[in-house]
Amino acid sequence: MLGAHGILGWIIIGGLAGAIAKALMPGRDPSGCIITIFLGIAGAVLAGYLGQMLNFYGPNDAVGFIGAIVGAFIILFIYRLIARRR
Repeated sequence: MLGAHGILGWIIIGGLAGAIAKALMPGRDPSGCIITIFLGIAGAVLAGYLGQMLNFYGPNDAVGFIGAIVGAFIILFIYRLIARRR
């Protein structure tokens, strides 16, 4: 369901998307690099899956990478909100 790349492709794309989302997100990050990469992977897989399920884009469309960045950005934002409350 995650396209021609498969899950390994989305993990690699998620790592890149997490790094880009962290660079784009202003403010201090309460987590380290590894947590950010894992959150980016989760965001990329979630955005890739949802985007294809909702027919926003196909498995080989380049817009899937943009969706992965957006998904990583949203998950990082939610994580920061939760981490600040501790």
